[in-house]
Amino acid sequence: MTDAKNPDLKRDRGLLRIDDEECKGCGLCIEACPPKVISMSERLNRYGYHTAVYAGAGCTGCGICFMVCPEPGAITVYRLVSSREVEGREPKAAVEGAIECASNS
Repeated sequence: MTDAKNPDLKRDRGLLRIDDEECKGCGLCIEACPPKVISMSERLNRYGYHTAVYAGAGCTGCGICFMVCPEPGAITVYRLVSSREVEGREPKAAVEGAIECASNS
């Protein structure tokens, strides 16, 4: 699916939340991410780790980052859905228009 304003720009199919207090900065999610939208933060969390950060756009919602993460609760992946797909069911996600598809929390 493309963006109506820019036909060359693909619409995000997912959204990523990284808990910087749970992430230990191992980098496995960065290596595993197919669209390469995760990088290492310059700042340290309160435990002294450089944590992973999501670029804010480009996520496909595949959940590979979640699957390789050894830290429970560090990564939550949301698969964005259209309003047609949501009809008849209640999304349980904290993000409007998204359904949580991968989370250990």
